[in-house]
Amino acid sequence: MDYGLLFIQTLNGLQLGLLLFLVASGLTLVFGILDFVNLAHGSLYMLGAFICASLTYLTGNFLIAVVLALPATGALGYLLERFLVRSLYTRDHLDHVLATFGLILVLDTLTHLIWGPAGIAIPLPDWLDGQVEVLSGVVVPTFRLLIIAVGLATAAGLFWLVNYTRLGMLIRAGASNRTMVAALGIDIQTLFALVFALGAMLAGLAGMLVAPITEASIGMGNNIIITAFVVIIVGGIGSMKGAFVGALLIGLIDTLGRSFIDDLFKLFVESNTAETAGPAVSGMLIYILMAAILAVRPQGLFPPKVR
Repeated sequence: MDYGLLFIQTLNGLQLGLLLFLVASGLTLVFGILDFVNLAHGSLYMLGAFICASLTYLTGNFLIAVVLALPATGALGYLLERFLVRSLYTRDHLDHVLATFGLILVLDTLTHLIWGPAGIAIPLPDWLDGQVEVLSGVVVPTFRLLIIAVGLATAAGLFWLVNYTRLGMLIRAGASNRTMVAALGIDIQTLFALVFALGAMLAGLAGMLVAPITEASIGMGNNIIITAFVVIIVGGIGSMKGAFVGALLIGLIDTLGRSFIDDLFKLFVESNTAETAGPAVSGMLIYILMAAILAVRPQGLFPPKVR
C-alpha cells in the first residue's frame, strides 16, 4: 500500500468532513431546534461563496472578504427567517419541503441575475496558494491545511458556544423542549432568528472555503445539502456532537472509499470487475452507513437529550 497516498487521502477526507460539519451543524440546529426542514440551506452555502467572491475582487484580499462576507450571509439568513421561514413554523414538514424547494429556485435565479451564469474563481494570496511538505515526500496544499484548521477552530468555538454561554443554554433547552422555553418567558422568535442566522453563517463559511478550490457556481449547494442531511441523520438530529462525528465519518468513508475500494475488491475478484464495481459501490458507501445506523439506532449516534 502507498502510505503517502493514504495519508493525503486521509487529510482530504478530514477536510471534506469538516466542510460537511460546517453545513450540517447549521442544518441540525435549524432542524433540531426550529423543527424546520430547510432544503434551501445549501443555497446559503452558495450565496456565501458568491458574496465572498465579489468582496475578494472588491477588497483585493480573500481573508478580508471572508470576514466581511460572514455577517452579510448571517444577515441574509436573518431576513429569510423573518420574512419567509417564520410563517412556516406552524405548518407541517411537507409544506417546509415545498416552500424551501421553491426558495432554491428563486435564489438560484437571483444569483444568475446578479452574478451571471458563469462561475467565479476566487484568487488566493500567494502565501495560501502554495504547498507544504508535511512528511518526507508528502506535499499538501497550504489552503487545504487552512480549511482543516478553520474547521477545527469553528467546531471548538461551537462547542464553547453551545455548552458555556447563555445563548448555548437556550439553544440546548430549545432542542430539548421548545414549549417549556417559550413558557419560561424567553423570546422564542428572537432565539429562532439567531439560530437561523448562525446556521446561515456556518453554511456560508463552508461555501467561502470551498470556492477557491472549485469556484463559486450556481447550484453548488444542491449536492452538498443531500450529504449534509445524511450527516445529521447519522449523527442525530439536533446534536452538535453528532454532526461533528457524523461529518468526519462521512468525509473519511467517502474519500477513502473512492480511493481504495477498487484495490480491496481486487483481493476477491478479477481486476476488470473490481475497477467496474468499485466506483459504483464507493458512491453508495455513505448511504449504506446511514441505512445500517438507522436499522440499529434510529435516533442517530448521539441524539440530543429530550425531557
